[in-house]
Amino acid sequence: MAKSKKIVFTGGGTVGHVTLNLILIPKFLKDGWEVHYIGDKHGIEHEQIDKSGLDVTFHSIATGKLRRYFSWQNMLDVFKVGWGILQSIAIIAKIRPQALFSKGGFVSVPVVLAARHCHIPAIIHESDITPGLANKIAIKGAKKVCCNFPETMKYLPPEKAVLTGSPIRQELFKGNPQNALHLCNFPDHSKPVLLIIGGSLGSRIVNEAVRKILPELLKEFYVIHLCGKGNLDNSLTGLLGYAQFEYANEELTDMFALADIAISRAGANSICELLALHKPNILIPLSAAASRGDQVLNANSFKKQGFSYVIEEENLTDQTLLTAVKEVYSNKDKYIKNMSESGQMDSISTIISLIKEQSK
Repeated sequence: MAKSKKIVFTGGGTVGHVTLNLILIPKFLKDGWEVHYIGDKHGIEHEQIDKSGLDVTFHSIATGKLRRYFSWQNMLDVFKVGWGILQSIAIIAKIRPQALFSKGGFVSVPVVLAARHCHIPAIIHESDITPGLANKIAIKGAKKVCCNFPETMKYLPPEKAVLTGSPIRQELFKGNPQNALHLCNFPDHSKPVLLIIGGSLGSRIVNEAVRKILPELLKEFYVIHLCGKGNLDNSLTGLLGYAQFEYANEELTDMFALADIAISRAGANSICELLALHKPNILIPLSAAASRGDQVLNANSFKKQGFSYVIEEENLTDQTLLTAVKEVYSNKDKYIKNMSESGQMDSISTIISLIKEQSK
């Protein structure tokens, strides 16, 4: 009997750094590959892999945070990263996989560098327009670098860069609007539905702006508000036409199916899902002052391509948001047309083919 091929996945720190791996892993399992995952046993990656129920062997390593600013903690973390590299070398040497795939996050750096040391081809994926610090380091050990945006190609070594787009969870296309209608206690579908996606932690500034204009919004829309953990407003409980949740898991597919337009932050995974689902949207990127500015670049790219209306966080008020909602809904057909003509590729097949081509 032919020996099954082996692949190692890595990536963690946020749900976004695990989601893509969870899309790809079942494809390799179905093809008979033995799948391993290297990450932090205390990280969200271990929780997500465990919760998935997939036949994956998880290996834990030490990790250190990569900071762009001075901190005495950096000294300790240098040793943690070094120890993580040694642990990863030992794990990879024992498994002897044909390939490694990394979605990024600081936990992936020692793994990708270890793969290079062990002469295992590493393929990494960069979601944002400009590579984050972890991927900037990991690129040195990678054989190929996949990216979402054409603009990213200029930041990558030409011999390594591959434009693949971002794989989308296929279940997102299978939502049932009637389920969401029932869940939200909306009496019918006589009004268009506005979906606000604030992420698992939510956004105080977005939540406040939405709630200030609720009376105006509810004249024309039903509103589904994913406001983040601990951000429910009990005074609004039971308000007809307004459904608030801390976050949504499986229910999100049904909410997407019901929604006519969306308001969202501009994380790469989120906006690529909006693009794939052809949902007219308003993006409110996390400001450059509070981040490395990747969301601002993502949002501006989508605005330039005619996929999104963008409000910079510094310009967000109840009035600018209300104006944006009315403008996007009035011109929803234009946004849908632009998104449907985007030429979005079959990213899952592209990435899987690339991994298999590079595997030994």
